[in-house]
Amino acid sequence: MPGESRLSSLLLITRPADGVARVSLNRPERRNALNMALRVALAEAFRELGSDPGVRAIVLTGEGSSFSAGADLNEYLDATTIEVFKRDMHLLWGAIAECPKPVIAAVNGYALGGGCELALHADIIVAGRSAVFGQPEVKIGLIPGGGATQRVTRAVGKYAAMRLLLTGEPLPAAEALALGLISKLVDDGEVAAVALDYATRIAALPAIAVRQIKELVVDSMNSGLDSGLRLERKAFQIIFSTEDKTEGIKAFLEKRPPRFGGN
Repeated sequence: MPGESRLSSLLLITRPADGVARVSLNRPERRNALNMALRVALAEAFRELGSDPGVRAIVLTGEGSSFSAGADLNEYLDATTIEVFKRDMHLLWGAIAECPKPVIAAVNGYALGGGCELALHADIIVAGRSAVFGQPEVKIGLIPGGGATQRVTRAVGKYAAMRLLLTGEPLPAAEALALGLISKLVDDGEVAAVALDYATRIAALPAIAVRQIKELVVDSMNSGLDSGLRLERKAFQIIFSTEDKTEGIKAFLEKRPPRFGGN
């Protein structure tokens, strides 16, 4: 139900609108740095929300002045190869990447390192004008470990990605928009409202069609054109078994608002 909330020491989860969940990183005193406890909480939240039939879209954001300034380096300083291996970070990232519901990232302030990678796990990124993106790992002798070498490259192409990843330089939000790294640039005070508006509008659309579109677009990043087109044809055919397809077409022909039931 809208207004329902759950507060933990690490995440704030609310239901601001029908069909919409809002997940907010809750370490503002550390600019929402991603320690292991927060990563585990995020993975658990996305698994839960991804399987909740009452959730049709998710807004991901951070409390305070930043989205996330990146990994909590206190947990990296003395970590060994085996210790990092045993953390199974790919499973924690995978819970977000594999979420079947559309995810809208609302980004203010810093989205750096793991914070930038977290935003890139979303399907739509809304950023404030003062937001700053970047992958500065190389400056401290690391490389990205949450998918940036792949996701940034797919978003902006080889040459822009190489500049960002090899220099570690910060990327202002306006330039991020020009490169195609984010979806929408708005005034800082409008980020939350615009992200919620996207989520609310998506949540009101046919759930099966929305899920198929997300799945096809994500798959397109990992497959060739021919394979992607075959998957799209199959999904298009499947849609004709949904009640929402019939309702949507009828409503259009009858010049009335559709009444989608999610089936």
